[in-house]
Amino acid sequence: MAKRSQAKETNKETIPVEEHEKPDMPKLKGNDVTLSKMAEALVETNIALQHKVADLILNLKDTNKSMKEMVTLFTEAGEHIKKGKYEDPLIVKLDELLDQNKNIAKGLLLLEKFVREKQAPTGFQRPFQKTEL
Repeated sequence: MAKRSQAKETNKETIPVEEHEKPDMPKLKGNDVTLSKMAEALVETNIALQHKVADLILNLKDTNKSMKEMVTLFTEAGEHIKKGKYEDPLIVKLDELLDQNKNIAKGLLLLEKFVREKQAPTGFQRPFQKTEL
């Protein structure tokens, strides 16, 4: 201990030996964790961290691949929409149903007109109908 309390002279400056030799080393007591155990724990945590980083890189690679596939899918869909190509059987069936619904609506309107004309006696107007002058 007498050695640590001595001072070392350098360029007319006095620096205590204990501050100069080991400024970053923690002081360990007899009951504290030994330096080898600390180094071992540091190595273990470093290895665990490397495994986690490797897993993260693999997951990011998979995510990147999925995103590329999704962008490709959206690009192709946009091109089909621009060209007007609707080759999907579901879209063709929906177009057919739309045409059928239009025809049914026209038929119902004609049927309603026919029924109103048959029910109304000549000369009698319904109270909610407009009268022509």
